Amino acid sequence: DSLVFLVIIDLFFLFSRQIPQISYGSTAPELSDDRRYDFFSRVVPPDSFQAQAMVDIVKAMGWNYVSTLASEGSYGEKGVESFMQISREEGGLCIAQSLKIPNDRKPSDYDKLVRQLLETPQARAVVVFAVDDNDIRQVLAAVMRADKVGHFIWVGSDSWGSKFGPISHLEDIAEGAITILPKRATIEGFDAYFTSRTLENNRRNVWFAEYWEENFNCKLTITGSKKEDTDRKCTGQERIGQDSPYEQDGRVQFVVDAVYAMAHALHNMIKDLCPGSSGLCPAVDPPVGKKLLKYIRNVSFNGSAGTPVMFNKNGDALGRYDIFQFQMGNRTAPGYRLIGQWTDELQLNIEDMQWSKALHEIPPSVCSLPCKMGERKKIAKGMPCCWQCDLCDGYKYLLDEVTCYRCDFNMRPNHNRTGCDPIPIIKLEWHSPWAVIPVFLAMLGIIATIFVMATFIRYNDTPIVRASGRELSYVLLTGIFLCYIITFLMIAKPDLAVCSFRRIFLGLGMCISYAALLTKTNRIYRIFEQGKKSVTAPRLISPTSQLAITSSLISVQLLGVFIWFGVNPPNIIIDYGPEMVDPEQRRGVLKCDITDLQIICSLGYSILLMVTCTVYAIKTRGVPENFNEAKPIGFTMYTTCIVWLAFIPIFFGTSQSAEKLYIQTTTLTISMNLSASVALGMLYMPKVYIIIFHPELNVQKRKRSFKAVVTAATMSSRLSHKPSDRPNGEAKTELCENVNPNNADNLS
Repeated sequence: DSLVFLVIIDLFFLFSRQIPQISYGSTAPELSDDRRYDFFSRVVPPDSFQAQAMVDIVKAMGWNYVSTLASEGSYGEKGVESFMQISREEGGLCIAQSLKIPNDRKPSDYDKLVRQLLETPQARAVVVFAVDDNDIRQVLAAVMRADKVGHFIWVGSDSWGSKFGPISHLEDIAEGAITILPKRATIEGFDAYFTSRTLENNRRNVWFAEYWEENFNCKLTITGSKKEDTDRKCTGQERIGQDSPYEQDGRVQFVVDAVYAMAHALHNMIKDLCPGSSGLCPAVDPPVGKKLLKYIRNVSFNGSAGTPVMFNKNGDALGRYDIFQFQMGNRTAPGYRLIGQWTDELQLNIEDMQWSKALHEIPPSVCSLPCKMGERKKIAKGMPCCWQCDLCDGYKYLLDEVTCYRCDFNMRPNHNRTGCDPIPIIKLEWHSPWAVIPVFLAMLGIIATIFVMATFIRYNDTPIVRASGRELSYVLLTGIFLCYIITFLMIAKPDLAVCSFRRIFLGLGMCISYAALLTKTNRIYRIFEQGKKSVTAPRLISPTSQLAITSSLISVQLLGVFIWFGVNPPNIIIDYGPEMVDPEQRRGVLKCDITDLQIICSLGYSILLMVTCTVYAIKTRGVPENFNEAKPIGFTMYTTCIVWLAFIPIFFGTSQSAEKLYIQTTTLTISMNLSASVALGMLYMPKVYIIIFHPELNVQKRKRSFKAVVTAATMSSRLSHKPSDRPNGEAKTELCENVNPNNADNLS
């Protein structure tokens, strides 16, 4: 115990009294003798906690691209090495440049260092591990000469601390600098003890006389002192703190804790290696350095400030740092302001920080600015903090920071391109202008068709109705009605039933209409061709035969539809169409599984019947109007052909349009409505007009033989075609009655 006590006293006096400005380790700001600090800072490198604290500060500022500047030697190089190692392990921080201040430096060397730092202008933050004030001062002066005031942001180690010496007259360059210092505490009792020391009560410290002369700026004349001529002699009655300024140095705590750490280690080593001995034993006399180091690293006790004292595996004590920033605000004089602390983790008051020109916004020190929404990082090789921003264009979204990934076929990137959203599904709505017009026309057509059919049923036995061929007229009206009905099926929301009815009725209405018209025109053609050769009536002109022919023509359409059902059953699909340049404009169309080609094929047979009917209408165009319906049928077919010739280019010309659904559906339904309306208007409205408004014309005149009627019709076609005074239908009724006395509906 006596040995331990003597060691404590000797080390305590050695570090805290005779060299009061020297710190434990490398923590030594505000030194009065830079040479002493230079020596210790070169020998003792900064611990890993200091580097960790500086890394945490840099990250807290949002800086990911910094340079390092270090003095050659153990302190600077080890500090930078530790800083870079921690930054690599944690990631997110890149070193733009790592520069060294040479030992044999010249003023031009500092200018060169500044020029090198300016080669990476984005790295405005510079982490400084300088061994002395001169290095710091010379670097700041070089920045001043380069006229880069306010460009660099300094992060200084504890060698900078809160000293004013390195920044004197260079405050503009140092403004905003962040520095750290080990957290300090005042040791109770030390002030009373140290200020009570005099030349008389000093018994152990051989350097105390030298300290006395320096502290009181006088010379001693007693034995053992320096004997030099001076105007002022030390009286020995001077008192520390009274005749000279005194303030407890902040590093006293570390010196005391260091002495106690040594004492605890010696005590534990003697206790273990000399069991039962009251003093030293051969195992510790003299003590072995490696063994003593082991015990020092294992000590653990409460230090002079009441905080735990222990060492990690690297031999570093627990790090506790105060964080300062040099500010030049208008409110207070320029100085270092405490802005936070670091004890295992960073606690920083960002709102208390102030930068160049009294700004409170943190200046950037990044290699590349963050990418915008939907842009990926194309990282530079070997420099993860530097990148180019590439937009995830088209149908790609940002999967992670560096990867663009394509959305599925039924998806599109969201507004921020951070994911994919389903492509909106649309269908033709009833309230859409594209649907309102066809529906309106179809409703008018349905009403008109029902009215005509009701009129024909009401006046079923009148001459005009009988002469029109009642059976085929009703078949034709049914086809016209179905042409109007298909409009509602084409606009209705697709489902399995709707899709099935679309396939059936898409071409059926037209097929029924043109099959009936073809049968009519063919019958007229055969009758008058036969009449030129013989008075014998042609075959298959009875109503039953006409219905059979019409049914056989319609059955071909139905057979094709049933084969279509078997080969490709009805289904509902979503047609996303071709990709558009702007994904926001892309839509999925809910539709039946019917292609454009299938629609044309379904209508193709009806178009064939229409063309054939037109050919017969042309052939019978010379027959007088008073004798048949060939000319009204001809006009109907000519108009219908024009409608469908206009439909085909519109239908296929818009197949790649964004409005394909609306244009094609509207075009198809309007074409069918017009076709039905033309037939209804030209073939039935004149008859309905006579039946309702001129019933006096709807009467039967005298009868003539089949030969007389055909002969009259043939001769009238060869003459000047002088208009007859006989109403339309009279000759036709007469002809029909002469062809078959038992049935008045043989000819139309």
